[in-house]
Amino acid sequence: MFLSISSIPNYQCPMPDAPCPIPQLKIMKLILYSKPECHLCEGLLEKLETVLQTPDFASLDLEVRDITTREDWFAAYQYEVPVLCVLKDDNLLSIPRPSPRASVTQLEKTLRKYI
Repeated sequence: MFLSISSIPNYQCPMPDAPCPIPQLKIMKLILYSKPECHLCEGLLEKLETVLQTPDFASLDLEVRDITTREDWFAAYQYEVPVLCVLKDDNLLSIPRPSPRASVTQLEKTLRKYI
């Protein structure tokens, strides 16, 4: 998915009389496969929400998928949640599961390797 700079509210190109040097921003999506009452899932989600509030990760979109809502997700991830993936160029890539003890800074470092 691409987002045109002109569609960003209140964006002003630094050179208004010239073509904008950044014509598009690519929005990548993080997908967290989770399930209800999964404390590891809740902990990772909380850290991800903190990371996504930082300017370096503002272009990431997070989608949380409850594996109990689809049989194919449940079959694939029932023993693996939380599973974090990045949707990049229409490819779904798994990100190694961070330790539950990983800090927000460590999670940021891991995400930088995959986005």
